[in-house]
Amino acid sequence: MTYKIQKAAVLGSGVMGSGIAAHLANIGIPTLLLDIVPKELSKEEEAKELTTDSPAFRNRFTLSALQKLQKQKPAPLTSKKSLDLLTIGNLEDDLDKLKDVDWIIEVVVENLEVKKSLFERVDAVRKEGTIISSNTSGISVNAMAEGRSEDFKKHFLGTHFFNPPRYLKLLEIIPTEHTDPAVVQFVKIFAEDTLGKGVVIGKDTPNFVANRIGTYGLLVTLREMIERGFTVGEVDSVTGPLIGRPKSATFRTLDVVGLDTFLHVAKTVYDQTTGEEQKVFDVPEVMKKMVENGWLGAKSGQGFFVKRDKEIYEIDIDTLEYVPVKKLKTPSIEMAKQTKGLSNKVKTLVYAKDRTGELLWNIFAPTLIYSAELNGVIADNIVEIDNALKWGFGWSQGPFEMWDAIGVKQSVERMEQEGREVPSFVKEMLSKGIESFYTEIDGDVAFYNGSEYEKVPVNEKVIDLKRYKKKHGVIKSNSGASLIDLGDGIALLEFHSKSNAIGLDIVQMINYAIDEVEANYKGLVIGNQGKNFCVGANLGMILMEAQDDNIFELDFVIRSFQKAMRKIKYSKKPVVAAPFGMTLGGGAEVCLPATHIQASAETYMGLVEVGVGLIPGGGGNIALYEKFLKGLPNGVEIDYQAIATKVFETIAMAKVSTSGEEARDNNFLSFADGISVNPDHLLYDAKQAALAIYEAGYVPSVPKKVKVVGAPGYATLLLGAQGMYQSGYISDHDLKIAKKLAYVIAGGLVPYGTEVTEDYLLNLEREAFLQLVADPKSQARMQHMLVKGKPLRN
Repeated sequence: MTYKIQKAAVLGSGVMGSGIAAHLANIGIPTLLLDIVPKELSKEEEAKELTTDSPAFRNRFTLSALQKLQKQKPAPLTSKKSLDLLTIGNLEDDLDKLKDVDWIIEVVVENLEVKKSLFERVDAVRKEGTIISSNTSGISVNAMAEGRSEDFKKHFLGTHFFNPPRYLKLLEIIPTEHTDPAVVQFVKIFAEDTLGKGVVIGKDTPNFVANRIGTYGLLVTLREMIERGFTVGEVDSVTGPLIGRPKSATFRTLDVVGLDTFLHVAKTVYDQTTGEEQKVFDVPEVMKKMVENGWLGAKSGQGFFVKRDKEIYEIDIDTLEYVPVKKLKTPSIEMAKQTKGLSNKVKTLVYAKDRTGELLWNIFAPTLIYSAELNGVIADNIVEIDNALKWGFGWSQGPFEMWDAIGVKQSVERMEQEGREVPSFVKEMLSKGIESFYTEIDGDVAFYNGSEYEKVPVNEKVIDLKRYKKKHGVIKSNSGASLIDLGDGIALLEFHSKSNAIGLDIVQMINYAIDEVEANYKGLVIGNQGKNFCVGANLGMILMEAQDDNIFELDFVIRSFQKAMRKIKYSKKPVVAAPFGMTLGGGAEVCLPATHIQASAETYMGLVEVGVGLIPGGGGNIALYEKFLKGLPNGVEIDYQAIATKVFETIAMAKVSTSGEEARDNNFLSFADGISVNPDHLLYDAKQAALAIYEAGYVPSVPKKVKVVGAPGYATLLLGAQGMYQSGYISDHDLKIAKKLAYVIAGGLVPYGTEVTEDYLLNLEREAFLQLVADPKSQARMQHMLVKGKPLRN
């Protein structure tokens, strides 16, 4: 049978259910959101004279969910347009609508009998072949399917999304003993390619994969803190980024998750285990007491931490009083900060003979042993376990990767000296002379499967640049960028300067890349796999030159940048930009002239130069103006003033998109540009786009004159800025920047509708940029941004 997901339904509209529905709508799938009918009218509903037959009453929970989706932070919706794909209803009046959907996702209360009762009703109305799944975080999926029809059982499985569904990568798929393998395979591929998820196939065991080990690790950490007298702040100071974990570390993570939620997750395992394992999942009394007090974390305003008078305090677990946050300070922490590479940092810390080493060893050792004990029990292999913790909990290294980092042989010797019981599969591996869980075979990653090394299966759409370069080399490289042959006639220009900031080294490599591609390739992709695509130009270099009054040097830099952007724009071969994450200032300017933009769903794009007292200097003003013009249908009378105003507002207010879809709404992306939901597939998708454009008979752009709004348009643009200035909303310097920006976008003081050349507009832009960069107030703004990381209003 061929499966397609063209419509979906989510049953349960709480935070998780509405988040899953929003994620489906974000990727263009019409989704029905249903919940129970309330028991009685609220006072507000009575005041509105609603009855129990009123749709507003019967759909109260789903209506409320839609309203909350628009207010939640981080935002579950990538664009307000996603709301158009959400239809609401309730489980009494609208259950028969399930016959029209292809995937039904249950997200109701974590109670087996409630779920079974709902599935009985679903089974009666669904059409054959419809996929049904439960988003349970720990209840047995086999137990849920008991008593259902054969077709239901064949198409039923667990799909455990992690919260928030839009942002967290992990999706655990848990088949039952009856699930058709073809259904499992379809959902896996659909989840990776369409939902943008990292999929782990788990087994039907308590809390599945990530929560099983993640919860264990958190509880071990909590017990270690209590037994050895560490404070909450001390533990968090060494269990976060220092060891490759999120900034929220241990106790801030618990505050975000909610202590009551965590207790429920821990109890799921406690109720289904025995012996020493069960003891670990018996949550310490101090946490139970905090839950009794209503100190649930972020949702109640206090938990392990509380904010008072703009200061953060931590709880003293002995007195339950809040005290100033204390951080752990030991020689090994300072040593680790000077050590390069996460694996080397972790090894330095874990074996340190100080309080940090003591804490981390006593967290790592039991967690690694527990992970090894569960290999083959909760998932088929160590890769699935490692991926689950990386994608679900934000660990940089999974348990077995961490074990490799600290040395398997060295750590096992110490574990056994301390009387810890090391799982037989680890000891058997060492007995064969194999001393790491992972290795390389022919340049690819391989893992120990219990008997030998086996290559890690990889989706062809996943390109790991670091590994790719190691295997295939580079065409040319300098300190800021490299040119790589991606195969099939496509080259890749990768930025790798600090924060991928643009300096002359990157500009030089752009020029070289275009020349090389025009001569020998079908197309070029501009992309990388740094933390962000590009945060803009090298601000430190610009400030230094400005303070030294090297305006001639800065003029050369800006001219060079503008020329490189034009080289992208008029390349004889297609250029595809692949932005993701922060794509700001110069980063956006690199994308705008490209033939095509293939953006990640999580792309935060904007021309933000006004925040540092400048305007875009790499052609961004004209490029955004032209992007607006290109987005208009042929034959439509163009209101150039409306477009100029929109561009002016976008740049003057330093608007940054909160998603790839919003970048389209802001006209940084056109209708024809693409969005990749799975960030791991971004470079592959960009490569395919470049090939498709080339094969379709690419015709390069040629310079054309542009109509501008001139003097009357300039006056119109300034009206709003003058009003804000007179009302006290903006400063003298803000107004000065606004005037320069308006002058550039208007095309100077020419008559309205004058056609001007691109060179003319770029000269206006460069002159305005250089005048602002020489201004002491703009220099003060740049200095403040570099030192404080936030804008200065002067």
